[in-house]
Amino acid sequence: MFTELPDGSLSPRVYIDVNGVVFGPGVVFQKGVVFGGIDFQLYKYRDIAIEKLPNGTFKIVGFYS
Repeated sequence: MFTELPDGSLSPRVYIDVNGVVFGPGVVFQKGVVFGGIDFQLYKYRDIAIEKLPNGTFKIVGFYS
């Protein structure tokens, strides 16, 4: 779902919905930056529970160890 960039930041491969905020490819999540209420760096290597929405966006519903 995400690509880890050489500097350790993350970028979504697809459009994702996090708490009603939609992000897509090209957005970069740096450490300490919160998007949609989540610092993605804190969940970097966890499994992601998703729900595919009718518009093709993937809604993140949870993270698991």
